[in-house]
Amino acid sequence: MISDDKKEEIRAAADIVDVVGDYVKLKKSGGGFVGLCPFHDENTPSFHVTPRLGIYKCFGCGESGDVFNFVMEMEGIGFPETLRTLAERYGIDIPEDHSEEDSQETKKREGVLHALKFAGLFYHRQLLESPEAEKARSYLDGRGYPMKIWKNFGLGYAPSGSALLKEAQKEGIEEEYLLEADLIKPSNRGDGYFDSFRDRLMFPIFNPSGKLIAFAGRILNENKKTAKYINSSQTIVYNKSEVVYGVNFARNDIRKEEEVILVEGYTDVITMHQKGIKNVVASSGTSLTSGQIKILQRYGNRIVMIYDADNAGQTAMERGMNIALEQGMEVKLMELPEGEDPDSFVKQYGKESFNDFKKEHAEDFITFTIHKAENAGRMESPGDRSSVIKQILDSIARIPEELDRQVYVQHLHQKTQVYRKGSDRELFQQLDLILSERQKQQRFEKRREDFSRQRNAESSVPMQDEQPSHPADQKEVRTRKRPHYELEIIRLLLQFGENMRRFIGHNIGEDHFEDEQVRTFFSDIMKRHVDGEDISVDHYMNRESPYPALLGDILVDRHTISEKFAKRTGSEFKKDKNPILSAKSAMKPLRLYYCERRKEEISRKIANASTEEKEKMMSMLSKLQKEITRIKKTTADDLFDNPDFLNDEKMKGSETFEYKMKNSIERNSG
Repeated sequence: MISDDKKEEIRAAADIVDVVGDYVKLKKSGGGFVGLCPFHDENTPSFHVTPRLGIYKCFGCGESGDVFNFVMEMEGIGFPETLRTLAERYGIDIPEDHSEEDSQETKKREGVLHALKFAGLFYHRQLLESPEAEKARSYLDGRGYPMKIWKNFGLGYAPSGSALLKEAQKEGIEEEYLLEADLIKPSNRGDGYFDSFRDRLMFPIFNPSGKLIAFAGRILNENKKTAKYINSSQTIVYNKSEVVYGVNFARNDIRKEEEVILVEGYTDVITMHQKGIKNVVASSGTSLTSGQIKILQRYGNRIVMIYDADNAGQTAMERGMNIALEQGMEVKLMELPEGEDPDSFVKQYGKESFNDFKKEHAEDFITFTIHKAENAGRMESPGDRSSVIKQILDSIARIPEELDRQVYVQHLHQKTQVYRKGSDRELFQQLDLILSERQKQQRFEKRREDFSRQRNAESSVPMQDEQPSHPADQKEVRTRKRPHYELEIIRLLLQFGENMRRFIGHNIGEDHFEDEQVRTFFSDIMKRHVDGEDISVDHYMNRESPYPALLGDILVDRHTISEKFAKRTGSEFKKDKNPILSAKSAMKPLRLYYCERRKEEISRKIANASTEEKEKMMSMLSKLQKEITRIKKTTADDLFDNPDFLNDEKMKGSETFEYKMKNSIERNSG
């Protein structure tokens, strides 16, 4: 069991801006940082990190929490593994054994990650020590990679036979985790398992935070009739469409250069790193996906693509270019001299020559496409010219920002003026046609998805009392927006002390809350109030889940309309100028929706009730309806009796607070 003191030591050491920055490109904004939310798709930043409070909050999807929550969500691991991950990162020693319970899915993920880490160390040790690995060592020596590079990139060797399986069994690693990690496969004969990677040079693949999640294995015998490279299959920790090779090594340099260089191969990345070009990653031979682009966009918004000059490479580059444009990235394309790839070019000419070549030859996608078309003779006939221009306009149409599209159309106009002799009007008209067609297609796709979703929902409607059990369903329920008035009640209880807690506790109970976690929060506060225990933001920030995440929802709040209006008019706005009225305003909808839920609940039960029960229920429904009508017609200020105190000095944050009696002359005259 990890002690509370140790948890707090880790929390104090773990800089939330640093940790979140591994996944999100953050920009300073006031007293915090903003960026694109990693939990949902968005083009305008709504994800806020507040280092003073040590929390994050997305105003788009509602996700919030502290540094522990963030790592758990991004890595898909449990709390104990999160503590160990952060402790290792910040050099804090923690005991190995623990007894905290985690879900089966989380335990499986942690087991798979442990198996992969073990395999990485095993393969690396084989490369260094095994006589069988001599051919792998010779291959790496031949490429000019010293042992330092082997270590930095975790290179290894997978021996023939099933050596990994046998070694893992000795260490007590369960076959289930090896199988889930795609490190072993079941025998066709049904008599056990064998190693997935055999007699191959091994390239470990890491996620952005440096966890080993997969492998790529390269054959060493070129005459062998088998795939040159094989990659780990999809697993619970490895989604190949969202993984970019080398991003864990390159992320800080991408931020520094504000640019990422995308190449095709593992050795391209390693060689360029070795020669001092470190803002480089590889698509690992797979077609570039929007998920991979989103990973890169966390660190920089400009991408330079370098693909092979053959047809396959150019087709892949064009497709990748369009995906990057759709994500709003600035795209540059570059071709190396014939017969060269990044690995060979940098080895022969070095870092400075590569940078000079890139500066001169990396072109925006419009200039690059036109130059390629000119070299291929595709700008000579009217038909080919028109086809090339439409191809470029189709790429421009994918850019999300209208201003960016406008700038690129004007750039296309300048580049094609020699061929067209017209204005940019025709280009904008053609772009509008393409955009209109794309919007039609998107609407059609959305209707089809909605229809499919509706049909699936109708075919699997759960019972009323049935709770979602699938992790994805639980995630959907958990990230649904919490009622703002429920969160407001918790804020007031935390902020305004004992008298406020007596006032609110006298008027509402835990059954008034719809959100289960907010209800738990309210119950805990009231229990601590009765027991005379500490009730503060600091206390709950250091508590177990879900308290830190809820504090993110409660404390990190955007400016209200009133605040914006006050700033515009030059007046002063204080959110809690009248805290009691704030409490009444939050309690009114809380009580209203509680009564409406009770009414619905009784209405559902009444059909199956006995005659005697029906009479009682009808009476209850009548009373509830009268109460609902009363709540709706009554102002929040008149709905609840005033507290027995008028001015509480302990209500911090309200320096000018003065509660005026309802029957005062001022109120009546107003």
